[in-house]
Amino acid sequence: MDAHNNLTKHAIPKARILIVDDEPAVCTLLTKGLSAQGFECRVANSGSEAINILEIERFDALICDLRMPGISGLSLLETARTKYPWMSFLIATGVDNVRVGVDAMKQGADDYILKPFRLERVVIAVDRALNKKRLELEVEAYRERLEDMVTERTEQLRTVVTSLQQTYDETLKALADALAMKDTETREHTGRVAHYSLEIAKAANCTPDQVVQILRGSYLHDIGKIGIPDAILKKPGKLTPEEVVVMRTHSRIGYEQVSHIPFLAPAAEIVLAHHERFDGSGYSQGLKGNDIPLGARIVAVANAFDVMVNDQPYRRAGSFDDAFDEIRRCSGTQFDPKVVAAFFAVPQEVWQDIRRELVQGRRQAPLPESRTK
Repeated sequence: MDAHNNLTKHAIPKARILIVDDEPAVCTLLTKGLSAQGFECRVANSGSEAINILEIERFDALICDLRMPGISGLSLLETARTKYPWMSFLIATGVDNVRVGVDAMKQGADDYILKPFRLERVVIAVDRALNKKRLELEVEAYRERLEDMVTERTEQLRTVVTSLQQTYDETLKALADALAMKDTETREHTGRVAHYSLEIAKAANCTPDQVVQILRGSYLHDIGKIGIPDAILKKPGKLTPEEVVVMRTHSRIGYEQVSHIPFLAPAAEIVLAHHERFDGSGYSQGLKGNDIPLGARIVAVANAFDVMVNDQPYRRAGSFDDAFDEIRRCSGTQFDPKVVAAFFAVPQEVWQDIRRELVQGRRQAPLPESRTK
């Protein structure tokens, strides 16, 4: 199946989309691309024009540029979200404004797409947003009729909720990919840490729900680095004390970015606390012992292990044996002894297999929803 047919397969035919952008070339690009995939498109060149069109026509989705003269994308989102609750909203933004895209999701946007546009990603994002809205509306309809259909529809409701959960985790991966666009190495690092965290969580006998939150936290543990200047994030040498202070803010930045997205709130606690130390000497809150969330204690070991065995801007990678020794040495100070015990309960060759298979493309980062089955 060629790329064109593959895109058409995933699109939702006949869905109506209003494209709002003050650049005619952008509107033309999106209109031609989306129309070719079975969508019906209409264009507005300003927020005020979009509002007028919405008054007389019904649309399934709205793609709006973040920055426009007059009514901005966020203002249009705020105006239209309450009035047209059935409609999906996507914000178009540049890579430099990814944090604003995340903020837009906090304010009710279903997703955001990055400029310069890649048609395949735009189609996937629109498809995902439409499916998410459809599932949310179905869940709401089920809730309204719940007293009459409890017995008959229980299994259907469970299926819908599961599908919605999967859509949430696709959004989670999109957030992680946004960071990867700023720092390529982070994509590989995130995948390895997710796998390592999963193995430790299983060895620690975590519940399925705990595993889901730990995986989400591992995917997002470095999302706050979006807010760190490139001069510090990609510095080829050791950071100065002042730069270290700035770098350490990534935990707090990441927490603030995702904590207001309801389904990511538990994972946000992992993002905030993954640099805490068991003896209380870490950051950002100086938590100690079991006051540190279990998921953060697990991600801390997985993250430190991956950093030690891979090249960093300021030093070459160490050996696996040296990393094992260091983790053992820091048990009870930097790391939770119980988590360290779980780490060493995993056969040592598993860690090498994970890295090798990821490099060879024979293993993908585990999606959180897959752990609930």
